Amino acid sequence: MNKKIPVTVLSGFLWAGKTTLLNNILHQRGDMKVALIVNDMGEINIDANLVKNEITLSQTEEKLVEMDNGCICCTLRDDLLQEVKRLGEEWKYDALIIESSGISEPVPVAQTFSYIDEESGIDLGQFAKLDTMVTVIDAGNFLAHFWSDKTLADLKMWLDESDDRGIVNLMVEQIEFANVIILNKIDLVTPEEKKYILWVMRGLQAEAKIIETTESQVDISEIVDTGLFDYDNAARSPLWVKELESGGHHTHTPETEEYGISSFVYKRDIPFHPERFGKICSENWPWVIRSKGIIWLASRNDLAWNWSQAGGSIRLDGLGRWMGSFSYEEREAYSSALNYEYEREYGDKDFGDRRTELVIIWVGMNNAAIIKMFDQALLTEEELAHPESWSEMRDDFPAWI
Repeated sequence: MNKKIPVTVLSGFLWAGKTTLLNNILHQRGDMKVALIVNDMGEINIDANLVKNEITLSQTEEKLVEMDNGCICCTLRDDLLQEVKRLGEEWKYDALIIESSGISEPVPVAQTFSYIDEESGIDLGQFAKLDTMVTVIDAGNFLAHFWSDKTLADLKMWLDESDDRGIVNLMVEQIEFANVIILNKIDLVTPEEKKYILWVMRGLQAEAKIIETTESQVDISEIVDTGLFDYDNAARSPLWVKELESGGHHTHTPETEEYGISSFVYKRDIPFHPERFGKICSENWPWVIRSKGIIWLASRNDLAWNWSQAGGSIRLDGLGRWMGSFSYEEREAYSSALNYEYEREYGDKDFGDRRTELVIIWVGMNNAAIIKMFDQALLTEEELAHPESWSEMRDDFPAWI
């Protein structure tokens, strides 16, 4: 029986050192036959050219696949399926390394290996297995990016005009889904900066292995054929997921305790006043690493909102209507079973399932101050007693349909 190819996916923001890491790995491969898929957003794929030169000089049996002018996680997903299938069916490679572009998110790439594609019918699990998700971090620029509110569009590196992703949001996606983090260019930061970076890393991802490097010097055994990756564990490994699933009773790991990282779930059955909540969103929170959850705004009483904050970036996006905004008959017509569960859990509440539930991860601060900050933005008892006037409250948040 042929052995499935172990797949390593390299992620990381632009100029973090992924290509240097890839070249270092090629130098260490010995007799290992490696297939490479290299992806870059530029018209000229500089990364692929570097890898080509390395292969030519080494005169090895590596196989290089270039994917130009597109992002693996978005426009080239179908091509990725076809290329991995073709390489896998050759049954001659000991490892496959995929270097995604600096603006790629790792989750869609991982999903490519986790189920049969409906359109093509391709099942990559027949001949390949996702083995290691690696994220490379540029230590020298990490803190500046993390506390910035700049977007990919600001750097002219977006996919298209609809791509409004913040730089920090992309970096957080890459960190939270990794099981190996390469903290590169560590020689460019001071001991205090390094300590702060590790605070942030452990606040985002408590379980990943962190390897500190200069020039992306990593032993090949740390990132190739490690057997470390498990999709379900990866999806649950971010600290905010653990906290939310445990209802605020998550047992913190020694790593988070070592760096003084704390987290809790903020729950309230009272909506936020949009103007007072807006002021919170405009403030700097240098002590909050990450917060994520669901928001109830009084001025938009029927809509549930997704809150996602990482470093200097805050996003508030519409999720859909609260179940409590539908009548009993509407819920019953949609699903009797769902309506039964709703009535059992929320039937005796004045506002149904409407609520705020946020995981907040921070360092070096008492959570009482965070609770006070959010509580001051809730409706007062007098405001809560007059829901007919909530829609008239000043609301400067963007419209959402």
